[in-house]
Amino acid sequence: MDWGTLVATVSGGSIAITGTVLADYLRHRREDDRGVGARRRAVYIEFISAAGVCHARLRHIAQGPATEPDLESATRAALSDAGIYEARERLFIDATTAVAGAGQVMFERLRGLQRAIAAGASIESAAFHDAYHPYIGSVWVYRVAVREELEGRSLSPDAFGWEGWDGADRCAICREVPASGT
Repeated sequence: MDWGTLVATVSGGSIAITGTVLADYLRHRREDDRGVGARRRAVYIEFISAAGVCHARLRHIAQGPATEPDLESATRAALSDAGIYEARERLFIDATTAVAGAGQVMFERLRGLQRAIAAGASIESAAFHDAYHPYIGSVWVYRVAVREELEGRSLSPDAFGWEGWDGADRCAICREVPASGT
């Protein structure tokens, strides 16, 4: 028996099997990475959508706070009915640190808006706008964090011709100059 032939055959077979296993591993890894990316994208959209539903409900309540018999309960229900708590938990589980942090700030600002409306702030009041604009700013910071993670591209207010993300520069109520006591 020629040992050279045997060694060459075993070596060739080992290389072929190793190559096949490595290719299979890399293919599954790419599929897993795509799965993680798709899952994160879905969670990120779910969170901002729940926040949007809650925000719309809170704005509706703020349009006529006097018509709500129990503002505290109505505003708390706006958060829970929108599913923001569940979406936030999924965000904490699947999100990267940067996106989870931006999401938590957004949630805290949304809670600030909820508390202002629960205290009786109407949509045209300074108290509403003091809570509203920080919330809107945090929504955009969240969007930027998600965009940077998923697409590697940033976004700035300048792209829209805005001074800042919070919208205060475009708000007719916030731009009004109060009378100087005369």
